[in-house]
Amino acid sequence: MTKLEENLEKLERSVADACRKAGRPREDVELMAVSKTYPAKTIIEGASLGLTLFGENRVQEFANKAPELETLRTGTVKPVRIHLIGHLQSNKAARAAELFDAVDAVDSLRLAQRLNDAAAKLGKRLPVLLEVKLSPEETKEGLEPESMEAAQLLEALPDLNHLETRGLMTIAPWGAPEDVTRACFRSLRDWRDRWAAAHARLNLDVLSMGMSGDFPLAIAEGATRIRVGTALFGKRAPYTGPPE
Repeated sequence: MTKLEENLEKLERSVADACRKAGRPREDVELMAVSKTYPAKTIIEGASLGLTLFGENRVQEFANKAPELETLRTGTVKPVRIHLIGHLQSNKAARAAELFDAVDAVDSLRLAQRLNDAAAKLGKRLPVLLEVKLSPEETKEGLEPESMEAAQLLEALPDLNHLETRGLMTIAPWGAPEDVTRACFRSLRDWRDRWAAAHARLNLDVLSMGMSGDFPLAIAEGATRIRVGTALFGKRAPYTGPPE
């Protein structure tokens, strides 16, 4: 048994346990394997173990991996999907729309418009999540939920015909006490409920929240997708490629 296979079995037990404690079926929670900084061969190994959803942080980093993964993404019964989960500069929207199966970090109207235009040129409908900033940390990206930017984006999205809005994403504050982390995840769920009621034309079913250190809390608070890297692949090496 490889280390990845061992880690995946352990993770699956933990996810199933968290779902059981939350009174939720395991199939309610989708597992995203965060493969940033790992080579394409790691994604290939993960796919051989049944993983079909991967998250990457950087456009250029994934562009270097993409050629090795083409068969996995197009020629299988259950094709592998690769989502961009890191901050995206609007000037890289066209390349992101071309490379990725979805963009899970839309945080401005300008970026949404750029992605919509790029998807239109590619003749595709691009799934997106809105990244919501619910942590006071300066380094966190995302929409301030009570901001004018958020209000304008929510109003505009139904008419951006080449984007398919699917839900929300957030990152809890690093190293926070359990009650603070839970409050962050609960807040995302509350904002989703509020926005879904106010914007009936938008689909906001996906709640992407929770990572290696806090996914059981996210599942307890309603996560439909968790993003796990370290618990699967081990401690990652720092990114050493070109700046994004």
